[in-house]
Amino acid sequence: MAKHFDDKINQIIKSQSGLNRGIKNRHLFMITLGGVIGTGLFLASGAAINQAGPFGTVLAYIIGGLIMYAVMLCLGELPVAMPVSGSMQTYASTFISPAVGYLLGWFFWLDGATTIGIDLLAAGIILHQMTEISAWIWVLVFGSILFVLNSLRVKSFGECEFWFASIKVLAIIMCIIVGTLAIIGVIGNHPAIGLQNYFTDGLFPNGIHSVLLAMLTVAFAFNGTEIIGITAGESKEPEKTIPKAVNATAVRTILFYVLSIIVVAAIIPWQVAGVKESIFADVFQYAGIPGAYFLMNIVVITAALSCGNSWAYSATRILWAMAKEGMAPRCLGTLNNNKIPQNALVLTMVVAGASLLCSVYAADTVYLWIVSVAGMAGVMGWMGICASQFFFRRQFLNSGHKMEELKYKTPLFPFVPAFGFFMNMIIIVGLWFDESQRIAIYAGIPFVICVMGYYYFFVKPNIIKNSTEELSQI
Repeated sequence: MAKHFDDKINQIIKSQSGLNRGIKNRHLFMITLGGVIGTGLFLASGAAINQAGPFGTVLAYIIGGLIMYAVMLCLGELPVAMPVSGSMQTYASTFISPAVGYLLGWFFWLDGATTIGIDLLAAGIILHQMTEISAWIWVLVFGSILFVLNSLRVKSFGECEFWFASIKVLAIIMCIIVGTLAIIGVIGNHPAIGLQNYFTDGLFPNGIHSVLLAMLTVAFAFNGTEIIGITAGESKEPEKTIPKAVNATAVRTILFYVLSIIVVAAIIPWQVAGVKESIFADVFQYAGIPGAYFLMNIVVITAALSCGNSWAYSATRILWAMAKEGMAPRCLGTLNNNKIPQNALVLTMVVAGASLLCSVYAADTVYLWIVSVAGMAGVMGWMGICASQFFFRRQFLNSGHKMEELKYKTPLFPFVPAFGFFMNMIIIVGLWFDESQRIAIYAGIPFVICVMGYYYFFVKPNIIKNSTEELSQI
């Protein structure tokens, strides 16, 4: 039984071979951070503070961080055992069912393609305000840059993303340091304000239920950490780099998010947070830093491009892996001379551009539906990762293998995958109680029906047919 299990794993790894393993450990860490730290933190965090108050928002980020960490611990075991670029889609197809993997794969790809469009538009709008040059010109320029970067060898991509993400990390560290000094009255020509914002209107000014509603936004802000699994197919020595990157990314992401929110919420009154474009710029301005808004605009633009760059990489690899497994058109499974899935990249960038068009011509309908479905897709993807790890461990042991054979083990099994799965399920259920995000359920149900209908009527028969042909040739 153990040999049969190993043969199945090796066959899947072989089917997704061909990519260039040029990602180093420092690239891996920064690519993941690049996908997580984006406009969701720099621009949207104010909305969470306004919704849940200072203490409620910090609590939501702590809980959201723990959920993310549980997912990361589950994800760490899978790519070490099966280092493929298909990541959650391949794991779900192999250890749960092909139908679940098919659904999660398309959800994740749609999430990535839409996020690229949102990030490009955010950068374009900011530069339009700064230069009066049309936002669409900037979108085309930046979209072309991302396309070129992702067409190069993966080592070049990893190097660019390393420096992109480094700027964001430096900005967050500076915000924490400068904000803390301003809070205690060392800089800014203000008396020390301490943490009075946390107690002025009570710990939960909008009620404790507002923490659950804020967690929906927080969970979406943490989305992107799962990119670490996709990089396994192009990482050097994934059995060594993945475990280190899992812990480093999870711990530092939680620290960056929680500490920066503590500082921001202490300086910016919760009643006005979310109204302005960047509350991080308000922190630097409060501290007396000249040109605060200009500096933060540059950082936000960099954050948007870095996040879009990471998502272009990950969405392209998911689409390529699905094509290799017969779940997407075969033409999307080809590589260019740099061993990059060029056709998958082209389609991803085209859909990213289409999402931008929807933001103009159907902002109140189609675009809102796509964004809502994509946001829900991230949480569903996390549930899929936790479930995949649970079933992988069970099948691994049932096949005759022993725990000692695993090079990386998810700790506290089965509590960690169960915690991650059910907490994410609570977030999905919580969508119903937030009118502004309930559209995700309304739009998600027909999307699931359409995707799964296509799978059972068109994809599944082809997979069975191809498998039968392969067996007949043996």
